[in-house]
Amino acid sequence: MTSGGRERLEEELKRLKYDERPAVIKAIAEAREHGDLSENAEYHAARERQSFIEGRVLELEDKISRAEVIDISQQSGATVKFGAKVKLVDEETEDEVIYQVVGPEEADIQNGLLSVTAPLGRALIGKETGDTVEVTTPRGTRYFEVLDVAYPGKLITQ
Repeated sequence: MTSGGRERLEEELKRLKYDERPAVIKAIAEAREHGDLSENAEYHAARERQSFIEGRVLELEDKISRAEVIDISQQSGATVKFGAKVKLVDEETEDEVIYQVVGPEEADIQNGLLSVTAPLGRALIGKETGDTVEVTTPRGTRYFEVLDVAYPGKLITQ
């Protein structure tokens, strides 16, 4: 993963441990004060939230401890590698998009972060400006042309 991806996971972990966890413990305590726990919806909702938080904390701690952080500031070149920003055009719709190829734990397609393990991410690795990639999607086969490849220090033209 990128250093930015690791930082985002660490921020989420910190928020869960120091903000969310104490708040849910307080909510459980307040719900207990209302009496009969078997019919107390607030108590059950708070316990369910606590269970989610604890599970997510364990998941994040595991991901962070096993993460291999790749310094993309040292990346350069004309071919798509992990950490590259890639400008693509959908050859059917002519829609242009810009994605950064990142690890699966930090992928967020709505924010332009494309997982290296996603079908499009896998297809892009090793491609250069001008290359066409073919991707099989649930909607059928789609073709994208690589318009630009950039690494830190180089801007992608809009």
